[in-house]
Parts: sequence; structure tokens; C-alpha cells
Amino acid sequence: MLSKLNSVQREAAMYLDGPLLVLAGAGSGKTRVITHKIAYLVEECGYAARNIAAITFTNKAANEMRERVGHLLQGKNAKGLVVSTFHSLGMTILRAEAPLLGYKPQFSIFDSSDTVKIIGELSNSGDKQELRDIQTQLSNWKSAFISPEQAVVVADSAEAAAYARIYMRYQETLRAYQAVDFDDLIHLPVLLFNQHPEALQRWQNKLRYLLIDEYQDTNDCQYQLTRLLAGKRAAFTAVGDDDQAIYAWRGASIENLHNLRTDYSALRVIKLEQNYRSSQRILKVANGLINHNTKVFEKKLWSDHGIGDAIRIYAAKDDEHEAESVVMKLITHKIEHQTQFSDYAILYRSNYLSRAFEEQLRAQRIPYTVSGGSSFFDKPEIKDITAYLRLIANPDDDPAFIRAITTPKRGIGNTTLEKLGSYAGTRHISLFEAAFETHIEQLLPARQYEDLMIFCNFINRLEGRAESDPCGELLDELLRAINYETWLYDSQEARQAEIRWKNVEDFIGWLKKKSEADEKSLIEMVQTIALINMLEGKDKEPDAVSLSTLHAAKGLEFPHVFIIGAEEDILPFRDSDAKGIEEERRLMYVGVTRAERSLQISYCNRRRKGRDWALCEPSRFLDEMPQSELIFAGGHSDAAPVVTKDQGMDKLARLKAMLNKPVAE
Repeated sequence: MLSKLNSVQREAAMYLDGPLLVLAGAGSGKTRVITHKIAYLVEECGYAARNIAAITFTNKAANEMRERVGHLLQGKNAKGLVVSTFHSLGMTILRAEAPLLGYKPQFSIFDSSDTVKIIGELSNSGDKQELRDIQTQLSNWKSAFISPEQAVVVADSAEAAAYARIYMRYQETLRAYQAVDFDDLIHLPVLLFNQHPEALQRWQNKLRYLLIDEYQDTNDCQYQLTRLLAGKRAAFTAVGDDDQAIYAWRGASIENLHNLRTDYSALRVIKLEQNYRSSQRILKVANGLINHNTKVFEKKLWSDHGIGDAIRIYAAKDDEHEAESVVMKLITHKIEHQTQFSDYAILYRSNYLSRAFEEQLRAQRIPYTVSGGSSFFDKPEIKDITAYLRLIANPDDDPAFIRAITTPKRGIGNTTLEKLGSYAGTRHISLFEAAFETHIEQLLPARQYEDLMIFCNFINRLEGRAESDPCGELLDELLRAINYETWLYDSQEARQAEIRWKNVEDFIGWLKKKSEADEKSLIEMVQTIALINMLEGKDKEPDAVSLSTLHAAKGLEFPHVFIIGAEEDILPFRDSDAKGIEEERRLMYVGVTRAERSLQISYCNRRRKGRDWALCEPSRFLDEMPQSELIFAGGHSDAAPVVTKDQGMDKLARLKAMLNKPVAE
């Protein structure tokens, strides 16, 4: 079973004498180690699959892991195996133990737009940036395991004190809605285990071996959760890479890797240094760059993929010229080497840098995808249907109630909702519960009250069947009852209505298929939707050039990579302190190690700032790379002769003509 692993990978897969840290360099086969270790635990060591948990950060990674383990463990051996994200595991724990924390199992999971809306109401602010700042602060407090009461105490400014007061009321609001946010899915299980030892023991007995992927990306809360689950037995394998720790801005702590040595004196460290992705030259540049960071764990990537092409450093006149030259180089390379568009990635530090490249790609009719694009689940029609499902699962979900009762419109307007909301507020109950109180009938006109009751009774009937009846049957009934298709065609232009209705049909079809395959009720599917929306985007991978931030590209690989905007104040980001510079250097390292065969890094000599031009300075990271492996081009002092735009277009035309030339018989 382990014969396909190299000797170090095999050692990591077979080590079971205590806690293990696998330092897995970029492209070193860490997923292979994790999946083979799971198979080894089941096939050779007597573990039941249901007692093993492999935890990662994205649904995509979890799905890939699950698929690979399925191939290794044919048949029923894999039944019950937990392969999930941290947040999915947290949701499962909370669903099973909800009453201990005063929640019902069908609690709602609020996404970012739900929470921003609540924060906006509590802060009485419409400033989007301010709302994002508050949301980030609340998230960081939860991730650092700081309660609202503690936040009030530690607040060191008037702004922080105001945020702490909002935090207190925000938590009260979530509790009233019987809802949790994304951070609560980790935060609350830690609270649960600290307050209820019997629950912790149940889960320690259930999950007897843990494998944690991307350990350098864990925050304080996730670290506490894994420590609690591992317990004194400490039967776990943590897999991570301190050189790829790039998420400090969202609460991740590289210290969690280092703390393992302190917390577990018997910790074994195994390093995976053979890279199966990149050429030797790319790895030499990556190693040379990252060696400028302070190190706790020394490691050096190597490869037997051959020397590879020299890394090209391109100096463009300005941002428009950078986009034009990169796209021309990409087209030329594709034609010369007969590659796919999906073999290419253009990576950048900040989203705004993609605009010029999108314009160039569109001008050349080159298909492309942009990371962080809007999710299918964010489409208005999908959010409309999801609001009904959320309400059926949890009638105390006020945001879902408001969206569902007003879409399609059914005679209930703002005046009715204001009266209902005001009454619910004085009684400290949800809008749905308030609707059934006797006093509401006296507050509302007869027609509005009747419409309100028709809606609420309909939701009640579906809720009563949501745990037991087939998911597909309920979904069909819901769509028929709310007459959503007719409403779309009545309220939208025909073409737009057709597109939106097709999206709804796709969504319902997917829900039916997934609920049947996973044997999940409608209520379980609602919580699954919330997590998918927050953890992954689209599944389709078309033949298109990838435009992506460096952060979003982590974990991906491409034969040919262009890193753009390698300038001071962009990469590294402006005002970075010494610690920040090290993280920025790791970000550049992540970009370099995405490339398999060719890599070009570009910067501009000047960049447009509004109506003015600003001179740019090349990133210090370029000087930190082994200069012997680099070829300079464009307007760099060491550059090779520049090819003019006309010469470039002429070469491109010749290549296209050569490609279109009929083949001789």
C-alpha cells in the first residue's frame, strides 16, 4: 500500500508512536501522505474508519482527500470516516450537542452578508468600510477566544470600546435568532468542550486519531479545538509548512506550528523536501528567497524534474504596457508550445491589479476566470430560495423571514413588517413567533393579518415534515406553492427571467441529488449550503487563464505562471513592519512555487495613480533571488534588447499563420 511513497513520506505515514509534525514543503505530496496514512491506520493498524478524522480548510481539499481515500480503501472500510473542514466538523459537533449550549439542532448559519446587515443595524452605520472593519474585529476577537465581556476590558481606544459594545449586542442578536456565524462554528465547540467534560469525552472517544492539514493556517481557536480533541492521548499528525504561512491578517498564527514543540515534548518532526511540481531552477529561486526569513525549522526543497527555464524578470514602462506584454507573451507561448489556456496563471498581490489584464484578455478574446468571483450561491434567485429553506429549518431566523415573506411579494409590506418587528422587539421573540401571538391580530389590518397567517402556517407545515420527508419532494412542493417561476417572468425581462429560473432549477436539482447521495434531510442540507457558500466557489474548471490573488492561489499549481506588480508598496505591501515583511516574502514564495515549468515576474517603472503617474521601485524580493537564475527583460538596467510592439505583433502573426497552415498529405 505504501510502495508509491518515497522513504520520508513512508516514514511519516507509518509513524504512530506519538504526536507527529510533518513539515511539508510546497509540492512535496502532503495529501498523498495524509490519505495513505488513513489507509494504513485502517488496513494495518486496526483503526475503524469512523474513529479517524482528517481536517482541512476548504471543501475542495476535503473532497479531493475523500476521493483519494476511497480509491485506497475499496468497499466498506471507509464507512464513517470523517474528512471535513474545520467548520464542517464544528457544525457536526454543535448539531449533536446543541442543547448543552442552549441551541436547537436546526440553528441557522449566517453568512457574511447576514452578519454585515446585523452589524449595520447595531452600529447605525451605512459605511461599507466601517462595517467591514467591525466585522473583521469581531471575527478576530472570536478567533482569539476573547468574549464580549473581555473585549470591553481590553479595549484600548474609544473605537475599540464602541466595537466591543457592538460585539456584545451582536452576540445577543445571534442568540435571539438561534443562529451562529462562521467563527462560532469553531468558537462554540471549544466553549462546549471546556464547559462540558462529558461532551469532550464523547468526541475524544469517537475521533481517536486526528490528521490536520495546513496547520500553519490555524488560528488560536482552531488550535484549542484540535488540542482538546487530541487530549492526553495526543494521537495526531499535523501537516504544515511555516514557509507558506500567509494568513496572519485573518487570525492565523504561525506560532501554532512552533508551539507544538512546547506543548508536546514527545513531538516527532519529519520533513518532506522533495518537490514533485517544479523545475530545479524555480526551486533554487524559491529557496534563495525564503532563506531571508528567520527560521525555526530549516528545510530546502529539491526536485529531479530537470533544471528548467531561467526565470524571466520583466520591467514594463507602465501598468498598461505590463498587461499588454504579459498577454502577448502568453499567447505566443501557447501557440509555440500547443498548450491549453488553463495551463497559465496571472498572479497578483491585490485585486485591483487584475483590471488592466482583464481588458487585454478580453481584447484578445482569451477566456479567463477571476478568483474570488461571485459564488453561484450569492445570486439573488438562489438567496431567495435559500431564505425559505433557512426559515423552514429555523423559524427564528429573522433575516430569512423578511426575505422569504417579501419575495415573491404577497401583500405584506414594510408597514406590516415594522409593526411585527416592533412588537417582536418588545417581547424579545422572533418575527415568526410574534406572528402567532394574539396581540398581532389587533395590530394589523384583517387582510395583512390573513396573508401573514397563510405564509406562517405554510412554513409550519413544511417545518413539521423537514426532518422526515424526502428532501426532493419538499423542494418541489415549495417551488409550486410560492409560484417563483411565474413571479420571475412577471417581474423581470424575459431573457433575464429565463437565466434566473434555469439557475433555480440547477440549484434544486443539485440539492435533490446531494441530499439523496449523502442521505441528508432538508434541514441538514440547509446547513450544508451555508458552509459551501462560505468555503468554496464554483466547481467547474474551464479551459481558461486563471487570474488570481497570491493568497487565493495557495494550494494550486500551473505549468506557466506570471507574477505581476512585483514592486515596493505592492509586494511587499506598503507599511509592512519586520514581521509583515516576512509574511510578504512568504507570499512571494507561494507565488514562485505555484509554477511547474516557467515563471515570469514583472514590475512597472511607473504606475498610474488617479490622474498622475508615480515612479515605482522594483520589489526588494527580486534582489534576494539568486541572480544567476534570472534573465532580465524590458526596461530593466540589465535587460536584454527590447522587442517593439510591432515586432511582437509580427511574430505573433507568423506563428498564427504557421499554426493555420494546412498539413501536407
